Amino acid sequence: MANRYIMTAFGKDRSGIVADVTRLLYENDCNLEDTTMSMLADEFTLNLLFSSQAPKIEELLNKECRRLDLEKGISAFVRPLQPQPAKKHKSYKTCTLHIEGLDQAGIVYKTSQFLADHQLNIIQLDSTPCASPQSGATLYNMTIDIQVPENLPFDQLEEKLTEVADELHVDVTMER
Repeated sequence: MANRYIMTAFGKDRSGIVADVTRLLYENDCNLEDTTMSMLADEFTLNLLFSSQAPKIEELLNKECRRLDLEKGISAFVRPLQPQPAKKHKSYKTCTLHIEGLDQAGIVYKTSQFLADHQLNIIQLDSTPCASPQSGATLYNMTIDIQVPENLPFDQLEEKLTEVADELHVDVTMER
């Protein structure tokens, strides 16, 4: 059975950064399973889920990551994933939250803490500031895909989200 790992890597954005990082996995017979990659400021970030049956692959890839840093200026880290015990099947529904308001400290923290407090699992979160077309003030936009327990009615969730929106002075809309 193959072991699974996560690699996180980032470096100054340039052509070839994805090839430099994924070459390590390819050349070491790793199977790339899932990825998220994006630009943050002028850094390109990669999160890679991969598997390998090779013994001591983690040790080998850690050496390769140090070489990648020295030769290409890309910081990379590998972490093994523990085998998942069989889960009790919970039933979830998914929805997307859109949040927009004046940029301020705490929007991500307070929103994610609210979600955690209500056992709502974040699947994906994307956020970015942008200038308001009317005033030029900085608006903060966030899109969050979440898992909602099947037994929590969407109406009840929307009502609770209104409290967070009021506290942060932001608009929150939910897409089912």
